[in-house]
Amino acid sequence: MSSVSDAAGHAALAICESMLLSLTENKIIDETEARAILEDAAAAHRNAIPLVTDGGAAAHDEAASLIETMLKGGNSVRHA
Repeated sequence: MSSVSDAAGHAALAICESMLLSLTENKIIDETEARAILEDAAAAHRNAIPLVTDGGAAAHDEAASLIETMLKGGNSVRHA
């Protein structure tokens, strides 16, 4: 990945985390739904058919692992 792609990925991650936090804090979704969203995203990467143009299987595995780490650490869900 180029540094521009890396920066775009970091920006997208930060935006998504902020959105999940805002949605849970404003009681639009609960913590269970926020976790389900992250679980769905991880599963989508785990089950993706790798393409040469999207970084291949390694990129999907890394993305899924990152999302799963977020789930374990609770980064995107503030706890009361």
